[in-house]
Amino acid sequence: MVESTATDAVLFRLALGLFISASIGLLAYWRRSLARSGVLGAIVTGTLIFGFGGWIAGLLLIAFFVSSSLLSHFKENNVRKQRAAEMFDKGGQRDLAQALANGGAAAGWAVLSWLAREQPATADALYAAMVGALAAVNADTWATELGVLSRSSPRLITQLHQRVAPGTSGGITALGTGAATSGAAFIGLCYVVFTVLYRAITGPADAPDASSHFLAVIIAATIAGLAGSLFDSLLGATVQAMYYSKRRDKETEKHFERDGTPNRLIRGWPWLNNDWVNFLASLFGAAVAAGIWIIATGNR
Repeated sequence: MVESTATDAVLFRLALGLFISASIGLLAYWRRSLARSGVLGAIVTGTLIFGFGGWIAGLLLIAFFVSSSLLSHFKENNVRKQRAAEMFDKGGQRDLAQALANGGAAAGWAVLSWLAREQPATADALYAAMVGALAAVNADTWATELGVLSRSSPRLITQLHQRVAPGTSGGITALGTGAATSGAAFIGLCYVVFTVLYRAITGPADAPDASSHFLAVIIAATIAGLAGSLFDSLLGATVQAMYYSKRRDKETEKHFERDGTPNRLIRGWPWLNNDWVNFLASLFGAAVAAGIWIIATGNR
């Protein structure tokens, strides 16, 4: 009976998650925040996170998506932001690959957490990993959208004495790092707020076990998110595929120009584009969050 009830609850949340994510995805497409394929990615990740992660996880995903979408349009006509955008692999509209890169890891951890529900300690650690993955992608998005507005030139994360152009992969600024920290903490704080509201509506008995350590969640999310963002920059400075655009005489993440003209690979691994970097950074953030959670709680 208990197993049947748990399964029924997941099926209900999957159906509701499908409806909510489809609605948000279509609205984002209308607002030009998502490409057509990005709507599909939002539906897949949103449905899985809502269905297997529960209400709080679903609301965290919405918090990430809404905040990142708003920041992508913040000062979008700023000269520094427009120049930096020329170096990025893709534009402001997120496609399927970007949606999966940002939400895929969190969706996977949500599913694993639900599968491990009969082992509370393991399930809680996996749930913390999911929160860490969302904190990492949110931190990186905030750092990207706000960091390019810095009046000071970025420094290469592997050689802090070296200045680079705004938008350069691996470049960091004080403003961007502060934004990353804020973006990560935002996810942790949202978790606390959503959990308090969830408990007020359903009662403590129905709240996720991981919600009993609010401070640990905030600390884990903040550190994990910042770590994921810095790991993203480290990959960008070392192994991410970077190309030389002869037409624009500058380094770029773009393999091809808009007219299909290929750019020349100058460093990095050809397969490791920005989407893969974001995905790996979210995995790193998840691992850090899970580790902090286990240490902070004794994995009880």
